Amino acid sequence: MRASESTNLYFNQAADQLDLPEWIRTLLMTPKREVTVQVAFERDNGNIQTVLGYRVQHDNARGPMKGGLRYHPAVDLDEVRALASLMTWKTAVVDLPYGGAKGGIGIDPRTLSKRELERITRAFVDQIHEIVGPDSDIPAPDMGTNHEVMAWFRNQWEKYHGFNPAVITGKPVEEYGSRGREEATGRGVGTLAVKMLKRLNRKPEQTRTAIQGFGNVGSHAAKYLHESAFPIVAVSDVTGAYVNPKGLNIPELLSYSLKNQGLLAGYQGAERIDPDELLGLDVELLIPAALGDVINAKNVDQIKAKLIIEGANGPIDPEADAKLTERKVLVLPDILANAGGVTVSYFEWAQNRQHYKWTLDRVRQELDRTLSEAFESVWQESVSKNVSLRTAAFMLAIQRVKRASELAGWFV
Repeated sequence: MRASESTNLYFNQAADQLDLPEWIRTLLMTPKREVTVQVAFERDNGNIQTVLGYRVQHDNARGPMKGGLRYHPAVDLDEVRALASLMTWKTAVVDLPYGGAKGGIGIDPRTLSKRELERITRAFVDQIHEIVGPDSDIPAPDMGTNHEVMAWFRNQWEKYHGFNPAVITGKPVEEYGSRGREEATGRGVGTLAVKMLKRLNRKPEQTRTAIQGFGNVGSHAAKYLHESAFPIVAVSDVTGAYVNPKGLNIPELLSYSLKNQGLLAGYQGAERIDPDELLGLDVELLIPAALGDVINAKNVDQIKAKLIIEGANGPIDPEADAKLTERKVLVLPDILANAGGVTVSYFEWAQNRQHYKWTLDRVRQELDRTLSEAFESVWQESVSKNVSLRTAAFMLAIQRVKRASELAGWFV
């Protein structure tokens, strides 16, 4: 199943509960604009390489469109289309004044030098600068991009349009970025894990946790959960999974990763197992925080965890999701679980517009408040309508976008 088909399937499950007519479904699912551009840039050896770049703008009924910029070999128009749609529902479920967008380039950034990465970023901006801006579409970092890429993006865009740091979020703090932006998605995952346990009357100390992925999201989630007394028994990255049934030394792992170019390869403080084995470990909480579709029809029967928090976008495919629902596995969906990043991106955009910088404490307090309110709304919708948390989240989001479209006029 293609990425966009998976997203539309979840949309339609929620739309069925809301009894939406077909014309409204089509209107809300169809992107406002899809752009494919040629991105030509010079390699360090003097050769010119040409790749395709994409920007999909899904919906702007609730405000300017917002979404990440992804550099990865698997990026294609369908994936970007699906992620743009998810951003619409994600911003709506946490009640941010945004719509959804997404962009990307189909290239592996690990094969590029720093100078090549800068050249391709600036070349991409040259192609799309007219359709993005602080009042229309605000990009942000995603897989394969970071605060430095955002700084290049902003600098190139401002060559055409003048000073306006609100054009993009996820910038370095020194370049009008927000404190707390880098930790935001992982911290949000941790915050929501604590909220969910309280609703279930469970204690963190009795919730063995496995985290797949130890990049930006997984590492910050691990830090937050460790500080909240969760025993984290397994983590993984591309080099392998590292397990200790008594609980890993997370501060040591974070320090090791920082000194080892962000990788866990060679870590000796825990048993190393195959990365695929982590998903089937006997734990109470599983957090897939790496790639999409890692839990699928082939391995869903191996899942032992009764609680899953989707740190990544789309880590559970629809067939596996249906089986997990049948087995009463509680899944906190990506459109809420990893919304911490876009929430603090909104805070950054607001600070840029106000020309006023917030403290880290204020950013964290506002993040906790925003996610807590969204979680409670989704939880109550799930209970009152007797639907999964995923369907409840989509229902809330769809109703908010639908209402905004009605108030503005369906066809403007």
